[in-house]
Amino acid sequence: MTDIQWFDNHCHLGEDAEAVVLRAQLAGVTKLITVGTDISESEAAIKIAENFENVWATAGVHPHEAIHGTQGLVDLLESPKVVAVGEAGLDFYYDHSPRNAQIEVFKEQIWLANEKSMPLVIHTREAWEETFSLLDAEGIPEHTVFHCFTGGVEEMRACVSRSALVSISGIATFPTAQDIRDAIEECSIQHLLVETDSPYLAPIPLRGKTNEPANLIHTGRVVAEIKGLAEEEVARITTQNAEAFYRLNEIN
Repeated sequence: MTDIQWFDNHCHLGEDAEAVVLRAQLAGVTKLITVGTDISESEAAIKIAENFENVWATAGVHPHEAIHGTQGLVDLLESPKVVAVGEAGLDFYYDHSPRNAQIEVFKEQIWLANEKSMPLVIHTREAWEETFSLLDAEGIPEHTVFHCFTGGVEEMRACVSRSALVSISGIATFPTAQDIRDAIEECSIQHLLVETDSPYLAPIPLRGKTNEPANLIHTGRVVAEIKGLAEEEVARITTQNAEAFYRLNEIN
């Protein structure tokens, strides 16, 4: 096991969680957030998190699932293992749910995050302007993160100007992701988190394989190279950022 300790702040653990978490720990990824995408998946995430000391869950409704509404979400947020609302937001690329439904469900979850003083985990794709407009109108929660950040410098500045964090996934390792790397270079390390979004988005050199939290080290290494910092330093700071963002020191 490595001495460097990383925090995967956004993954989706499944039935093989025990083995996946063990491999993550052996790779130095010692803390994880498993993320809910609808009511049933949020319930499953909570049950998984309850089995591990250093795994926490979120509960929320992804824009793809917005057509099904948020009934039951409030109750899930009461679990001591739930540390954030989400992932919530807008996805105008796939439009798996009608846009009006996405907007209403996103509004509801912004309200819940504000009402319960909980962090908000945002998914946005092809909807930056609409996402920012809704946040500005509804009130951006004190702790907000744009997960799997896919913007460039302009979008990063818009996030940071709203005191939001940006979470970097394995996409940053892709040859086509120069805009993301430019944003990482300019962004203060205090505004960065790292994630796998596993089982999706395996980083280079693992493209085409099922992703898992153990692979976070590849993304962390790229962030360290871009920022001109040691991997240990990036791991330490992004872990501190995640612990503060999810208020883990307050609940432990």
